[in-house]
Amino acid sequence: MVAKKKPAKKKVAKKKPAKKKVAKKKPAKKKVAKKKPAKKKVAKKKPAKKKVAKKKPAKKKVAKKKPAKKKVAKKKVAKKKPAQTRVPLTPFDRALALGRPPNVARLFPNSRALLVSGKFIDRACITKTKAMTIAANGRNTFVIEGALRAAQKANAALIIEIARSEGGASAYCAVNYWNIARIVDAVCNRLGIKVPVAVHADHYGIKKYDDVTFAKVEIPSIFDAGLTSIAIDASHMPDDLNLLANLELNPFIPDWAGLETEVGEIKGKEGLSTKQEALFLIQGLNAHGIFPEWIALNNGTAHGIQTADQGIQVELTKGIHDAIKPYGVSGAQHGTSGNGSDRLRRIADLTRTTKANVATALQMVSWGVKVNDAGNAQMDESGNFIKIPGEGVTEQMWTEMKKEAAARGLKGGAFKKLNLPFENKFLGQPRHIRERMIQGVEDFVYNLLANVFNAVDTASIAIDIINEAGSYYPAPKAHVMENPASWTREKIVARAKDLDTDKGPAGNFDD
Repeated sequence: MVAKKKPAKKKVAKKKPAKKKVAKKKPAKKKVAKKKPAKKKVAKKKPAKKKVAKKKPAKKKVAKKKPAKKKVAKKKVAKKKPAQTRVPLTPFDRALALGRPPNVARLFPNSRALLVSGKFIDRACITKTKAMTIAANGRNTFVIEGALRAAQKANAALIIEIARSEGGASAYCAVNYWNIARIVDAVCNRLGIKVPVAVHADHYGIKKYDDVTFAKVEIPSIFDAGLTSIAIDASHMPDDLNLLANLELNPFIPDWAGLETEVGEIKGKEGLSTKQEALFLIQGLNAHGIFPEWIALNNGTAHGIQTADQGIQVELTKGIHDAIKPYGVSGAQHGTSGNGSDRLRRIADLTRTTKANVATALQMVSWGVKVNDAGNAQMDESGNFIKIPGEGVTEQMWTEMKKEAAARGLKGGAFKKLNLPFENKFLGQPRHIRERMIQGVEDFVYNLLANVFNAVDTASIAIDIINEAGSYYPAPKAHVMENPASWTREKIVARAKDLDTDKGPAGNFDD
């Protein structure tokens, strides 16, 4: 029976596997070991501490507030500076800020050129009294630069212009309605010109009433191109149609723009203008609230080269200007080339003229052709222009020009048609040749401004007027005096029948 107890011991030995079960708890300890990553999770809190550390940059942000305060302070100072530029110290800078019309400011936002309405040029000459300024027809770029240099030297207000025949859709010049403002602006900025300049569309011709429809489209385009003044020339038509064309086209002209009208086609001694014609046109415009700066007359002169001795009839001009004086209209003198200095002085002294057009003389001077005191080009016994050696274009260029003229049958005043084909050739000459072309024009124009037209210091007067107006648009010189009911279309046609006028021979006279 003792031997049977041995199996009982084996049962005790079976408890060893129970110990193995305890050993199995070791993986449980591994589970505890797995808690170490949990500790890593705690370690992950360290980035959270980094977030706390990030608060330090937040403190930097607070530090950044100091510059923010500086920025606020700077902004306040910066705002004061533009306020100072809006009220410039110099009269020119103030006029530059106030006097440039919207189309000019839009086209040339950073320009220092004082391109203004023709209204200011007219008023400057009126204020000085017995003064007129040149309206230089810029048939080439040398004329434009020479005239601007002369105006700066004389401190004179200036008009640079181009006619429709010269620079319209069928131009004979490279300078035209759509590039002349850019040329003037560029020259003014390059040379530091500080006189007020109006850019004028001369002789916008309406030769038949059907032309009005096209003009309604084209006129806005030339103001889009930077022009600041215009002459509506419907003088080729009967008086009633002349007035009606002016009325119909006026809505297409900016209110601030300088305005010129014309009565009596410019054709020399034929068909001279009368007081009745001038009053008919000006009164009809006045009734509709239109107040032109200028009226051009046929007062005995002609465009181009003068072939008659009569020239401008000063007394006729004075009588017409006196008749329309209550309506605040000044005179525009066309065809000054060929009229001597004494006659032009009388025009400035005795009439209400403030604008004197010069075209052919300036073209000839730039080329180096000899002109007399009256600005008439001189010819030899064979009827050929006399070229002055060492002036204007080169002798080789002049020879080429004469050959071209002969091939095209151009004589006398028709030489003007050489402007377009030769402009780039002129620009391609040596610098000293280009300079003497400009200098010739400068000397000629300066003499007119200073010694004939009494235009010296009209630039300063115009700048003062701009600053007093505080705008690019001065107040009108006149007010409505006529009854609009008396100037309906039907009554205009009826009134015109009562006018006793002599239009002279028909023809396509040069404008």
